[in-house]
Amino acid sequence: MNAAALTPTNRVLTWCLHLLFLALLVLAMARAVAGGHPRATAIVVVAVVCGAMYAAGPALPRVRTSRLAAALWLGAVSAVWLVLVVLTADGVWVAFPLYFLQLHLLPRRAGLVAVIATALAAVTAFSAHQGVFNPAAAIGPLLGAAVAVAVVRGYQALYRESEQRRRLIEELTATRAELARAEHTAGVLAERERLAHEIHDTLAQGLSSIQLLLRAAERQLPDASGNAARYVDQARQAAADNLAEARRFVAALTPPALDDTTLAGALERLCATTSTRHRITARFHLTCDPVPLPTAHEVALLRIAQAAVANTVRHAGATTVEITLGHLGDEVALGVVDDGTGFDPERLLAPDPGEGGFGLAAMRARVRALGGSLTVESAPGHGTALAARLPLPEALS
Repeated sequence: MNAAALTPTNRVLTWCLHLLFLALLVLAMARAVAGGHPRATAIVVVAVVCGAMYAAGPALPRVRTSRLAAALWLGAVSAVWLVLVVLTADGVWVAFPLYFLQLHLLPRRAGLVAVIATALAAVTAFSAHQGVFNPAAAIGPLLGAAVAVAVVRGYQALYRESEQRRRLIEELTATRAELARAEHTAGVLAERERLAHEIHDTLAQGLSSIQLLLRAAERQLPDASGNAARYVDQARQAAADNLAEARRFVAALTPPALDDTTLAGALERLCATTSTRHRITARFHLTCDPVPLPTAHEVALLRIAQAAVANTVRHAGATTVEITLGHLGDEVALGVVDDGTGFDPERLLAPDPGEGGFGLAAMRARVRALGGSLTVESAPGHGTALAARLPLPEALS
C-alpha cells in the first residue's frame, strides 16, 4: 500500500478494492436493517467500526511504509470482521476483499495461510448461521479464495516480468549512452591524432627544412657580421622556436592512453577497463620482451586493439577476448581473438559512417600506411581472430 510506488493502474485497482470492501459492509447493514434482524443495531455498529478501521489504514503513514504496521492493521480489521460474521451471515462476503489484502500485505506464505484461515472462518460462520453444514455453502468462500490467490499470483508474476523488462531497458539505455560516449571520445582522439600527423608532416617538417636552409645560407654569407647575417640568424632562430612549438603541439595531441606508459601497459589497461565496464573477460598476453616502438606504430596498434575490442563488445556477444602482443621475426604483431558469434568476412558490408564504427577497411588503411598487414579469420558461430603486423624499424630489428 505504498502510495509512492503506485502506478495509475494500481491506483484504480486499489480504489476498486476499497469500494468493494465498503459496499459489502453497507450491503450487510442494509440487509440487517431492512430484514428486521434481531441484532441489527449491533450489526450496524460493528460494520461501521470495521469500515472506519479499514478507512483509517491507508491514511496512516506507518501502514503505508511499514509491513509490520500494515500486518497489525490488517489483523485488527480481520478481528472486527470475525465479530461481524458471528452476528450475520452477510458478513461472509467481506472475506473476498480481505483475501486480496492478505495476499498483498503479508509475506507469501503468511498471506496464503491467512487466506485459508479466513476462508475456513467464513465457511464455519455461514454453516453456524444455517444450523447445518452444507458442502454447497463452502463453494463460495473457497472459490473466492482460489480466485484471489490466482489473480494476485498472476499479477505478481506480471509485475516481476515488467520490472525485469524495465531494468533491461535501463541497462540497454545506459549501454547505448556509454557506447555513444566511447565513440565520441574515440572520434575526438582520432581527430587529435590526425591533427598531430598533419602538423608533424607539414608544419614541423617545413620549419625544419627552413631552419636547415637558413643555416646553410648563413654559412655562405661573405660577411658574417653584417645585417644580412643577423637577419638570417634571426629568421633561423624564429624557425627553430616555431619548430619547437609545433613539436609541443604534436606531443600534446598524442593519445592519452600512451601517456607515461608503454604500448603493453596501455593494452593491459584496455583489458582491465573492458572487463570492469562490460560483461566480458578481457585478457592481455605479452609474448616478448617489451621494446620501444615509434609513436606511429604504438598509436596504430593501440587504435586497432581499441576498435577490435569495441566491436567485440558491441556486436560479437562474446564472453572472452584475448589480446596478444609479440614479435614475429622483424615484425611486431598484435592479435585480438574472441569467442563470439563470428561473421563471414567475405560478406561484410562497408562500415556505415552514420554508425560511428571503426571498420576493417579503416584498420587496413592504418596498417598499410605503416607498411604492415591486417588479416581477419572468422566464421558464423566460431568467433573472430584479428592479426595486425607492422614492420619493425631497422634500428630495432
